[in-house]
Amino acid sequence: MSKVFKKTSGNGHIALYLGKRDFVDNVDSVEVVDGVVKVDPSGLDGRNVYIYLACAFRYGSDDLDVIGLSCRKDIWINRVQVYPPLAGNANKSPMQESLLKKVGEQGCPFFFQMPPNLPCSVSLQPGPNDSGKACGVDFEVKAYIAKEENSATEVIDKKDTCRLMIRKIQFAPDKNNTGPKAEITKQFMMSDKPVHMEASLDKEVYCHGDPITVSVKINNETTKVVKKIQIIVEQLTSVVLYSSDTYTKTVLNEEFGETVNANSTLDKSFQVIPLLANNKEKRGLSVDGRLKDEDTHLASTTLSQDNKEMQGIIVSYKVKVNLMVSGGGLLGGLTSSDVIVELPLTLMAPQPAGKC
Repeated sequence: MSKVFKKTSGNGHIALYLGKRDFVDNVDSVEVVDGVVKVDPSGLDGRNVYIYLACAFRYGSDDLDVIGLSCRKDIWINRVQVYPPLAGNANKSPMQESLLKKVGEQGCPFFFQMPPNLPCSVSLQPGPNDSGKACGVDFEVKAYIAKEENSATEVIDKKDTCRLMIRKIQFAPDKNNTGPKAEITKQFMMSDKPVHMEASLDKEVYCHGDPITVSVKINNETTKVVKKIQIIVEQLTSVVLYSSDTYTKTVLNEEFGETVNANSTLDKSFQVIPLLANNKEKRGLSVDGRLKDEDTHLASTTLSQDNKEMQGIIVSYKVKVNLMVSGGGLLGGLTSSDVIVELPLTLMAPQPAGKC
């Protein structure tokens, strides 16, 4: 291991060790969260040491806690006792073997297996004047000293706890299929012939920062003129908690000056790149979860198994191709209209050793 992540309790009696903080969701399974807790039995006073992994949705700022309001809702939580160790599987992962060499005889290994229907780590971008921790989905590993595993009456002192935030992330799949295609034929008032448009993407999955190639074919059989072509990329964030709400935010809007005259055709490809850098001021935009203050990017598309219910934040994207068609004849602009098609877009982080 090149790096070990460690957090010690305020009283020094327990310390939490992890070999990594990013755990990969492969859609049908998630990497096991494994680590070690170092325990000094002399400071326990007859109590036990427990550890939990929690997936929670933070939907309010930290200052709400001051007035007694909880700003977190646990989506999933699992607890285990690490000291005194319980009878069970004594097998250790290679990661734990390495950590135990560093920690010594006081090390107690632990495992967590997350279910595949949990959301990934996602934050909602705060506004320019917002303060405190961003809303979103986060994952926390926390070790604590207590008499009971989860007592409603026992108060656990902060100095008896230590915790590390981790991330659940998804990468672009190894296989990249042919991109989606959509078409539309639109008839206009006072015109006996239509405008036909076909739009497609050259592949199914794109990585953050890669150009997205949008191919557009237009057959304008009318007397109208296609004045310009607009390409829009929208992020759809579904917040599934007490109810389900979906918020749509435009992350890219570019206009291209190509015209298609009456009884003419166009077959051309356009490239666009949606970037977080161009959307820094948009409050509530979904971004991939971050640890501390490192850079991030637009949230990745959430991949899930079919018909799998999921709480938290679910992210998707779509590309809209809009033809701005001018009116002709005596009525002029009164008969102008738009011709729109939509394409699903999968936007992901690349595999650590590969590309989309």
